[in-house]
Amino acid sequence: MTKKATYSTEAIWSFLEEVTDPEIPVLNVVEMGIVRSVEYEDDKLIIKITPTYSGCPAMNAIEMEIHNKLREKGIGNFQVKTDFAETWTTDWMTEQAKQKLKEYGIAPPEKTGKEDDVLKGLRSTKIVPCPYCDSLNTKLQSEFGSTACKSQYYCHDCDEPFEYFKCI
Repeated sequence: MTKKATYSTEAIWSFLEEVTDPEIPVLNVVEMGIVRSVEYEDDKLIIKITPTYSGCPAMNAIEMEIHNKLREKGIGNFQVKTDFAETWTTDWMTEQAKQKLKEYGIAPPEKTGKEDDVLKGLRSTKIVPCPYCDSLNTKLQSEFGSTACKSQYYCHDCDEPFEYFKCI
């Protein structure tokens, strides 16, 4: 049985920063903007999360890891709610998360614009800087990368393939 523990919401946020994205392990769920709120309703802790996109296979693993982390910290009275009130956007990612993506070899998303519609695909004219050498001499190879939220590019200057985290 889990012991009863009460922590400040600030402490809970710090615990959640220990939960990483299973598809991009250098990012945590807080800096990705997946965790939307942490609050107590009476003595029950409520964590609201928003999926990066409907049907994202990582969301079940993320929710399970949040459960594991809270239990590890001795929290037993909590609920993780999936919130669809707002649609997740790459604009919710912190600048630190975008820098981590670049250092990991994934070109980070820019601010979303009217032309960014992941459902309609990428425009082959979109210039994506190489995360390795910052060259703009890159080319879209495939709209589909290792996950649905990424596409595959190639840098003609450093001859490296890389993924681009699509603007959503």
